[in-house]
Amino acid sequence: MADNPTPESGERAELHPPSTTSAALSSREPNWERAVLERVALAAVKEQRAARRWKIFFRLAFLAVLLFIAFQLMDVSGDKVAVTGRHTALVTIDGEIASDTSANADDVGTALRRAFADTDTAGVVLQINSPGGSPVQAGMIYREIHRLRAKYPSTPLYVVVGDICASGGYYIAAAGDKIYVDRGSIVGSIGVLMDGFGFTGLMDKLGIQRRLHTSGANKGFYDPFSPETPAMNEHAKAMLDQIHQQFIDAVREGRGKRLHETPDVFSGLFWTGEKSVELGLADGFGDTGHVARDIIKAPHVVDFTVKESIPDRIARKFGTAMGTAAVRSIAAAGVRLH
Repeated sequence: MADNPTPESGERAELHPPSTTSAALSSREPNWERAVLERVALAAVKEQRAARRWKIFFRLAFLAVLLFIAFQLMDVSGDKVAVTGRHTALVTIDGEIASDTSANADDVGTALRRAFADTDTAGVVLQINSPGGSPVQAGMIYREIHRLRAKYPSTPLYVVVGDICASGGYYIAAAGDKIYVDRGSIVGSIGVLMDGFGFTGLMDKLGIQRRLHTSGANKGFYDPFSPETPAMNEHAKAMLDQIHQQFIDAVREGRGKRLHETPDVFSGLFWTGEKSVELGLADGFGDTGHVARDIIKAPHVVDFTVKESIPDRIARKFGTAMGTAAVRSIAAAGVRLH
């Protein structure tokens, strides 16, 4: 039994014969340990270089962001205009007319003043695409247009309507020399609204009690959690009627005999651009290019619209968010030309 090796020991002998093991050891490179260490060290160096490159990249990206912010802070006005030669000055009112939007009286007034004051301005186009908004802001722009037209009588101002020129937008448009529309534009809505919600019925069903303490009999006027009273409704209607009449007077003053008054014109209805021309709410059809080229005879258009910079936008949003939250917490209802 001892002279006959087991199969297992025989297999081990075949797999690892002494001669083969010696050959493998003899064929191994000299100083192989050093070669392995060099490869490990080289890999570490490459990793450090890659990490350094990424660090430089992120630093450069951060620097680029800082430079961009610094550039925006330097350009706080956002209203630089490059003017060359005789031109048509363009001022745009886009969106809701309000103190916290780009269509506010301060910015629009600034753009209009610069457009009229430029000695190369042959005429001004006020391009309006707005559903309306604040009667105060609209009234301020309306009066500024009248003042500028009187100061620069040789410089005409034409209104060009985009998709919509309603309510407060039309309030402003009425101050122009002429109004041009597209046949599919929405024009009119000469009216005033004051909206809100009433939750008193729901509160009664849920057993919720409103606790409102005021130092004046009418301080909680139009509170959505308190029931309406005839006195409140009468006061609100008188206020809305007064603002509505101001709107009507502005349209009559601006349009004059061109306006074909009907019982519906001042009812808050709105019409297509085609119908608005029939009613005398507008004068004709055309876009900004047509007015500049064929009416003003100055095809080169220069945009004087005040462009709000990033710092201004942030400051405006922050400031108005604080103020609007406080105001809306006091008065849930708001008066708008819509």
